[in-house]
Amino acid sequence: MTHTSTRRPVLRPTLQLMCLAGLSTFLAAPAFAQGTSHYYGGVSVGQSRTQTDAAGLTSGLLPGVGVLNSTTDEKDTAYKLFGGYQFNRNIALEGGYFNLGKNSFSANTVPAGTLAGESKVHGLNLDLVGTLPFTERFSALARVGVQHAWSESTASGTGAAAGVSPSSKRDDSGVKVGFGLQYEMSPAVWIRGEVERYRIKNAVGQNNNVDTATVSLVFPFGRAPVQRVAAAPAYVAPAPAPAPAPQVVVVTPPAPAPVVVAPAPQRVNFSADTLFGFDKATVRPEGRAELDKFSGQLAGTRYDAITVEGHTDRKGSDAYNQTLSTERAEAVKAYLVNTGKVDPAKISAVGKGESMPVTTAADCSDKLPRAQLITCLQPDRRVDVEVTGTR
Repeated sequence: MTHTSTRRPVLRPTLQLMCLAGLSTFLAAPAFAQGTSHYYGGVSVGQSRTQTDAAGLTSGLLPGVGVLNSTTDEKDTAYKLFGGYQFNRNIALEGGYFNLGKNSFSANTVPAGTLAGESKVHGLNLDLVGTLPFTERFSALARVGVQHAWSESTASGTGAAAGVSPSSKRDDSGVKVGFGLQYEMSPAVWIRGEVERYRIKNAVGQNNNVDTATVSLVFPFGRAPVQRVAAAPAYVAPAPAPAPAPQVVVVTPPAPAPVVVAPAPQRVNFSADTLFGFDKATVRPEGRAELDKFSGQLAGTRYDAITVEGHTDRKGSDAYNQTLSTERAEAVKAYLVNTGKVDPAKISAVGKGESMPVTTAADCSDKLPRAQLITCLQPDRRVDVEVTGTR
């Protein structure tokens, strides 16, 4: 028995979709949203490969008839239309319509005859999608779900296969799995590359695998815009009140030493949303620019000590917020020492976690929608730098 297969070119739709994705990158706005729930929709196109068992199909359609040799055409263009809801940065629920194209076979039978058949498959699916972020924009995807497929099959034969049924239909449910990569090109356009496997029953009820490799464009909507908050201007403490006039006391020389009043500490407030990415402790380019301005103001001055304090909002656990605030304070300290040339012996860093909020529960109620609450709590996410002994 011999078996051969043929392939169809399916690259042109994929290349067109990738070109559209590249154009969307230049048309989209540069700001990116993070960590907010939202809806999304999208379209996928690629290639399907259907496991086609010519011998099994022949024996199922014509009991007692065998296969001398056969050819199969297992590949075709596949596409999906889908929509979903992203609960958070890691979990989404997604449903959609899929079309896996068609597959066909032809066989020379024993007893003598010929048999040819073709099947088309389409259906609906519901998946749970997990996302593992590598960076702010680049993530890995994995999915598991259920699908319900409708199959339409036709067959024709001669000789021993002349009595085959000319057409049949099936609708069956099964499972599907997949994995891939996702890149957020802009707030309005993401691109995905995925490999998926569908478990489909063929015309005679056998379980077959249909594998797809697709490229998708994803269009998120309903997300709250990112609030870009500029760093607060440097706080300059008011001049100390003049010391009360000294009382004249007649004493034996020497005269008492003059009282020296230490200058008041100066505090500078930086927004953590400007200095760092979401849940990150690496200083961003915008944050480096603000710290460069601050270190430039320190140049040529004399100071006794600098204290860097990291603060977070109340979202998250106490332990997590304490760790994040400490890491951010240490990151600012390291940048000021390494780039701003601050004396490492005169600078210290400490994390305050959520213990010193600027907002109150009355200001920002936990009943607010998530995106509004994150925006409301922005003043609490900060890094304060206190300079003492400046003169």
